[in-house]
Amino acid sequence: MRLILLICLTMVAFAANSILNRLAVGSDAADPGSFAVVRVLAGAVFLFLLVHVRGGRVPLTASARVVGALSLSIYMVGFSMAYLTLDAGLGALILFGVVQIAMFAFGALRGARPSPKQILGAVIAFAGLAYVLWPSGGVQVDAGGAALMALAGLGWAAYTLAGRSAPDALEATAANFVVALPLTTAAIWVVGPALNMTPIGLALACLSGAVTSGMGYALWYRLVPQLSPAVAATVQLSVPVIALVAGVLLLGEAGSLSLVLGTALVLGGIALAVLPGARR
Repeated sequence: MRLILLICLTMVAFAANSILNRLAVGSDAADPGSFAVVRVLAGAVFLFLLVHVRGGRVPLTASARVVGALSLSIYMVGFSMAYLTLDAGLGALILFGVVQIAMFAFGALRGARPSPKQILGAVIAFAGLAYVLWPSGGVQVDAGGAALMALAGLGWAAYTLAGRSAPDALEATAANFVVALPLTTAAIWVVGPALNMTPIGLALACLSGAVTSGMGYALWYRLVPQLSPAVAATVQLSVPVIALVAGVLLLGEAGSLSLVLGTALVLGGIALAVLPGARR
């Protein structure tokens, strides 16, 4: 039960990232590129100080940084830039679809093959997510935006899997953020950011970087070694639904019957994939 509660807390943190991003970018308080850079900077500074206060060290030169920091940068840049041309719902479907495929494939290749119930649960949960997020009317997919979001999905899958071998979750996350900062900044600069950042946007980006990203990712790194790749992939399908429900409750966004039905499918699929038979 403690593990389940910690997973729920982590998914709420991930969903809060989405809400903070929407608040900043949607209100023109920040452009996506600048938000991503400040988010990584705030996370790097906060985690670096937290590790040192705790008396630890930030292993910047460890071999794991190659995968951890690079995959984090790929995720941050791809995610931020893709939403310039993609519908939000479709972008989330591409992102989590790629994460599912990559993590299930990794588990199968490493011998941790998902069970039929885990596969069925993942399919049901993703179907519920698609039901909620599928754009109304005609679907027009920008090829460049879709490619960037798919790249972000691969980056996040790699970042998650890298956490399975992290000896200390907080130190590894701090090192990843510190090393990812110049990589992310350089990539955003090459793409060409709008360089729009108001005080409100700056505050939202710092909150996202230090708390919901920095602490949320550190907690995720602590939990991932206890989960199979299939379970770790499936539980993340709850993130867009949590963000949508929070938008209705906190931001006054419109709710709908499809949100209720889709949420039930997502949660039911996750329960089928994660819980043992007696609790399911």
